[in-house]
Amino acid sequence: MTDTMDRRAIAYQKPQPTGMLADMLQPGALDLDAAPETWVPQAEDVWFRPLLLSVSSGYYINLLRVRKAGILSRHRHLGPVHAFTLRGEWHYLEHDWTARPGDYAFEPSGETHTLIVPEGVEEMVTLFHVTAGYVYVDPEGKAMGYEDVFTKLDATLAHYEKTGLGRAAAEALVR
Repeated sequence: MTDTMDRRAIAYQKPQPTGMLADMLQPGALDLDAAPETWVPQAEDVWFRPLLLSVSSGYYINLLRVRKAGILSRHRHLGPVHAFTLRGEWHYLEHDWTARPGDYAFEPSGETHTLIVPEGVEEMVTLFHVTAGYVYVDPEGKAMGYEDVFTKLDATLAHYEKTGLGRAAAEALVR
């Protein structure tokens, strides 16, 4: 008798590696109009929606929403960043390109730039994958503050508890 079962259709039979982190599915991750309480306030007219907070690897993935034109921040990256523009547009004072819906931008470690949302843009939403965080700096590079996965987690925990989503909803994003 011959085995006619397609072996590709058999689930992996061994255990996953010891200590491996749990996988995650984020339903509706790119729903740009998701429930307002899932958007964490960052500054006036600026919010982020965390999708993954990887405290074990030192990175985070979030949607950044800006509903104002002007300068958002000047900062230096401590690790690489990947950005996918989903709505609106933005650019850096230090570069001659503008990111628009469907565009991908790579920002290398050490890059310092000033994020601008141009006049006439009612809303900008960009998915950012930020590794190692960044330091807010003045025009000469003097450190003025920082963001990393731990500051994002703290802000998410506080906001989710305040809005009733709860600590468990924030902790579900942590890996």
